[in-house]
Amino acid sequence: MYAIVKTGGKQYRVEKGQTLLVERLPDEAGAKIALEPILFRSDDAVFDTEGLKKVKVEGKVVEHLRGEKLRVFKFKPKRGYRKRTGHRQELTRIEITDISSGSRSKAKKDTTTETEEAGE
Repeated sequence: MYAIVKTGGKQYRVEKGQTLLVERLPDEAGAKIALEPILFRSDDAVFDTEGLKKVKVEGKVVEHLRGEKLRVFKFKPKRGYRKRTGHRQELTRIEITDISSGSRSKAKKDTTTETEEAGE
């Protein structure tokens, strides 16, 4: 079972227990977050918005860190123009704690109701 979620303008394929680096989130370390699912896949795939409203992808903020330095070098030949700068992206490491679909809980409730009616 996996889900594709959207955060920070990017999409990630996640599974339960997985850790990943995403764009910096405003939440503190240790905070629980809910991610927006785009697709949910277990026995069947869920794409529609009505089905995705039932899907919950929860995670936990592990830490905030900065990515590796990227060197940016600008150069124009025959003009003596050279400029070197660097950039380090602000990142957040999150751990996926739970991926759940609301359809399973409904199925369990329906079978419970049917057995109660049969017993009466």
